[in-house]
Formats: sequence, C-alpha cells, structure tokens
Amino acid sequence: MMLKVLLVDDEHWNRDMIRSLGEWDHIGLQIVGEAGDGIEAVRLTEALEPEIVITDMRMPAADGVELLRILKERFPEIRTIVISGYDDFNYAKHALKYRSVDYLLKPIDPQELNAALQKCKTELQDSQKSRLEPFDLECSQRLSGYKQSLRSYFHELNREGITVVFGQLQQELQTDSGHRKLGRVVQELLLHLKELVAAAMPGAEQQEIRVTPHTLSSAEAAVHDMQQYYMQALDALIQQRKFKNKLNLEEIRQYMEQHFTEPITLEFLAKVFFVSKEYLSKVFKQEYGVNVTDYIVQLRMEKAREWIVQEQHPIKTVCEMAGYEDVSYFYRVFKKYFGIAPGEMRKQNEV
Repeated sequence: MMLKVLLVDDEHWNRDMIRSLGEWDHIGLQIVGEAGDGIEAVRLTEALEPEIVITDMRMPAADGVELLRILKERFPEIRTIVISGYDDFNYAKHALKYRSVDYLLKPIDPQELNAALQKCKTELQDSQKSRLEPFDLECSQRLSGYKQSLRSYFHELNREGITVVFGQLQQELQTDSGHRKLGRVVQELLLHLKELVAAAMPGAEQQEIRVTPHTLSSAEAAVHDMQQYYMQALDALIQQRKFKNKLNLEEIRQYMEQHFTEPITLEFLAKVFFVSKEYLSKVFKQEYGVNVTDYIVQLRMEKAREWIVQEQHPIKTVCEMAGYEDVSYFYRVFKKYFGIAPGEMRKQNEV
C-alpha cells in the first residue's frame, strides 16, 4: 500500500523540484496533493489524510511553524519533513520541537530528501506494527512538559533533576490508561533523547537503542530503562566536556547561539563546560571582543529585531521568544541597544 504525501510550499517551482527529486515509487509513496500555505495544507490534510507532509517554513497566511504546531496537535501520527531556504536555528528548533523527521536546506540534496522519506516510511511502519494507543491532546501536552523538563536538566548536566522527572512520569504511567500508552511514551522519549544528543554532541555516533519486550512490560521497567539511556547519554556528554584537552570556545559560542532564549549566564556556562567563570570570561572576551553577558544580549536583540521587522508576532510574543519574561525590561534593553523602542521600529518598517 502506497503512503500518501502532501507538499506544502508557496512557490510552485519548489514543489515541482521536490516532485522531480523524490524516488516516490521506489520508496512506496504517492503525492496526493499540494498546498500553497499552512491554512490550505490543514484543509487538504483533513480531506486527503496524508501520512507524510513536506513543508516550507516561510509562507503567507499560516507559515510552517504554525502548520507544524497544528499537525502535531491534531494529527500526531503524521510525519513531517521541513525544507527551508533559511539556515535559521529558530526554524530548526521549531522543527525539533514538533518532531519533524528532518530539516533540509535548499537547494535540496536528492540523497538527503530520499533518506528522510525512507525514514518517514520506516517510522510509520514501526508505529503501525506496535499498535499503539493514540495520544489525546491532554496526554500529549503532559508528555511535552516532561520532555521540556528533561531537556533543561540534560543541558544543565543535572542528574538529580532527570531522576525526579522520571519518578513523576512513573507515577503517572502506573495508572491503567498510562500503562496502555507505554509504547508511545517510550518511542517519544527515545526520539527526544536522539535530538538532545545530536544538539549537544554534533557529529557524535549515537548508539542504537532497541526496545525490548521487557521495557514495555511495566511502567517501572519502561521508566527504569529510559532513565538509564538518558543517564548514559548525559555521562558521555560530561566525559566529553570534562576531560577534553583544550577549552573549545567555538563550541561554547555555538551553545550560546542555540540556547540564547534560555536563562543562561556566565556562571551556568562555566559549570556545564567545566571551567572557572573567571577563565571563561577572560578568554571569551579575548577571542570575540565582547564579554559573555553582552554577547547573549547581542544575540537576543538581533533576533528580536528580525522578528519585529517581520511583523509576524505581537511585540509581547517577541519578548518571550527572545528569552525575556518582563516586557517592560525587554523594552528598556531593546531601546538601549538600538536607540529606538520596538514599536517605533515596527512603525518605521511599515512606512
């Protein structure tokens, strides 16, 4: 049986390019429809019931981020592939958040495209074989909260925090409804762990993890095994950072660029990279000509300006996306950095 694919891109030639590069028949896929924006894509998803959606990120009406959110909430079994012309970590972060199978950059590499398509098919087949009970929206949201906590503690190298999260998860899974969802929870946590390792240790070879019948035999077994896998990955990350011969400032800078919307500080960076804050502050400023705190502000402000000019989000949302909880404080920092308030900048751009 052929799996159905929906193409979403506001440029018809991009859709034509994807059509020409995909090995559809060989993989066992069929393109059943095309959409020019996120709103049309949702309508066609309801009508055509595709198993795979390939989408661009920047589109009119509803963009790729909004489409991914809707698909994750309303059609959680659909696999998505993002194809974008922008090497923008914010977009890539949303692709990870909404569990896209891959994030491909234009011009499209045929091998990468077909590898992503094959991965989608494999995941769908595995999911069908396991006969997992679907998540309702409430369950999906709760698991998302657990994953967010695990993500934070993993980046903080916080073993105790990870232990607490898995303890809370075990209590929830020990109910009858929770037990029926064990397979789905395990699958989600393994995918999440792969994403964490890929982000924290780029290029590192990941150990293949196979789910055994014992893992799915009980909530206790599932949580025990998942916690062990997370701890093993965390230990590998600690070993990599703690015992390397030389401090890699570029690695720290890249970490800041990936996590600047989070509450990171000089003290936090020194802790997770196993170096004194005095030494880190000194060598970072020598290398980049700016101290750590100012560099974080610079990253936040430049991204905030981009979002302000795009006019896709309310200023309050931009404030939150840039990592600020206090809107008034965000206004003060923005005006100090650019010499103009966010609202004034947006009005100037409209002229």
